Amino acid sequence: MDSSVKRKKSAGMDMTEGSITKCIILFALPLLVGNLFQQLYNMMDAWVIGQTGNPGAYSAVGSVGPITNILIGLFSGLSSGAGVVISQYYGSGNKEKAGAAAHTAALLTLVLGVLFTALGVGFTPLMLRLMLRTTTGDVYPAANTYLTIYFSGIIFMLIYNMGSAILRAVGDSKRPFYYLTVAAVVNTALDLLFVFRFGMGVEGVGYATVISQAIAAILIVVTLFGTKMCVKIRVKRLKFDWSILLSTVKIGFPAALQMALTSFSNVFVQSYINNVNSDPTASLGGWTTYSKIDQFVFLPIQSLGLAVTTFVGQNLGAGNVVRAKRGTYYAFFTAVAVTVAIMLPIMTFSKGIAKAFTLDEDIVAHASLLLRYITPFYLFSCVNQVFSAAMRGGGNSTAPMIIMMSSFIVVRQLYLFVVANYVTNEFLPVAFSYPVGWGACAAGMLFYFFAFFRFRKPDFVENDVGVES
Repeated sequence: MDSSVKRKKSAGMDMTEGSITKCIILFALPLLVGNLFQQLYNMMDAWVIGQTGNPGAYSAVGSVGPITNILIGLFSGLSSGAGVVISQYYGSGNKEKAGAAAHTAALLTLVLGVLFTALGVGFTPLMLRLMLRTTTGDVYPAANTYLTIYFSGIIFMLIYNMGSAILRAVGDSKRPFYYLTVAAVVNTALDLLFVFRFGMGVEGVGYATVISQAIAAILIVVTLFGTKMCVKIRVKRLKFDWSILLSTVKIGFPAALQMALTSFSNVFVQSYINNVNSDPTASLGGWTTYSKIDQFVFLPIQSLGLAVTTFVGQNLGAGNVVRAKRGTYYAFFTAVAVTVAIMLPIMTFSKGIAKAFTLDEDIVAHASLLLRYITPFYLFSCVNQVFSAAMRGGGNSTAPMIIMMSSFIVVRQLYLFVVANYVTNEFLPVAFSYPVGWGACAAGMLFYFFAFFRFRKPDFVENDVGVES
């Protein structure tokens, strides 16, 4: 029996044949719904705290995303690199190398889990001082408490993220979705229990998040140990394959560096937001509310991008360049259509949506302003996510890294410095640093993709084809 037949009988998806649109949509849908549940329980954290009538605690829980995303972004880049390597071996039919790559990724996760826990807990006070520019008031102590709890359990999130990347690489996006759904339900129930029943406040939200992430991690580990696919994990095989680790780092590190540095840069963006000519609690609370809606608009684009990475990786591993190109274009136009359908009602009902999070009128006014005027620019993100994902699936993550870092860090920070210091320090113009960065990135991404990028079968797969089919 050949490898393609075996893949069809497994829980994975062979994306090298059949309808391109069907492959991408069927793969992306579980990712979309799973990420939707994840954002729902992230939103539940903010909503529960928002109902306590403590705007400082609400701003604290909702505004720490840039700090948590420094380490999460760094790891997500590396996990995407592992996923690309596994998907390309899987597409070529080389099950032995795909399995070795999965074990290398699993061991890397354990090592980084210990390191990131120490870094997260140790650097939390410093990062908060950089972001808030003060340790007084209600926001700093609440944010410090939440982040200390969050980073103490970050290894569970890393295990889930890497396990999901391994399963997605072989076409299984359903089970990560199921496990994320379970985690979302548990998190919501614990939020309500800890905050409303036990009065634990920020601590309750933090513990609910860690416990739910631990459950998702356990489920993904059980799956990887019990699966019959080529990425089945065995303790005795947990070792580094140094050539595979090098390929993983080569592909994943540029994305990891870009995500981590962009998140670090966003700490300073929020520092500017916190110091505009407006009440700090209202401006930061408005930004918190906007950020929660922002994640929903971004979800379909992100899910299609992840689908494109696997689709391109598998098809280039199989040597099907034309199919890899077509999949990229189909995913882009789908992302645009879905984004337009989402952003129109958000702009129309911006005030009502903001009120769902908090009844504080000043926070609602600031959030509504952002939802009306920034939301249309998510069309730039369709370009950025889909075409960068295609390049990463093809093994080129350096160019997207350079383009994104130049746009999201250099252009954005220059804009903030000039506008806040020499033009106006009002809330909306400062917040427009985000669309400015997205637009610069879209222009650079399109230019590089059509002028320089070439889809081709990766050399490290070509050298290994036929080792085991």
